[in-house]
Amino acid sequence: MALTDLYTNIQLLMRWLHVIAGITWIGHLYFFNFVNVPLQGVLDDAAKKAVNPKLLPRALWWFRWGAMITFLSGLVLFTIIYMYTPGAGFGPSNLFSNPDGGISGRALWILMGMLLGTIMWFNVWGIIWPAQKKMLQGKVPADQLPAVRKRALLASRTNAFLSGPMLFGMLAPSHYGAINPVTALAAIVLGVIAIGWAIGTSSKAGASV
Repeated sequence: MALTDLYTNIQLLMRWLHVIAGITWIGHLYFFNFVNVPLQGVLDDAAKKAVNPKLLPRALWWFRWGAMITFLSGLVLFTIIYMYTPGAGFGPSNLFSNPDGGISGRALWILMGMLLGTIMWFNVWGIIWPAQKKMLQGKVPADQLPAVRKRALLASRTNAFLSGPMLFGMLAPSHYGAINPVTALAAIVLGVIAIGWAIGTSSKAGASV
């Protein structure tokens, strides 16, 4: 029999929204870093003028709004899971605090993931999208284009590298729980290595059938 309490059903809905928006956001982040960057490197100016005005606005729309919905739904989820207890009201829940009053391992993992996710969200809305918007609208002077492209690429690359450990932080609370400096460092290192490998092979992967 399905659960009927409002709190549980709202939590499930927000989890679904958070996950599907996150897939949309990170999927497009990987598309830009693993597929589009190598592609742009082999297109001549004529091809870029033909392809980019049709491709990039669509991809960037899903990218930035996926980031926004992921960020907002994540804040709601954190509040209702870690800062709210049904019947008791708002305040640190049992999942956030240990019996001795310290922060639980589960909460530390999610806080790590949230910190990295927030940095990534800021990079999307504060750096990547404004730069791409100006370039697509032709509002960047020719002499400034290399610097603007470099700044947007650096923010995108940063997000790609942060996404590896960020996903550890999001998954570990429900599937691992415990945390110490060694496990946190391992999550960061493994996440960065995985993304670094993907970026390093992106120029060759799928280049031929």
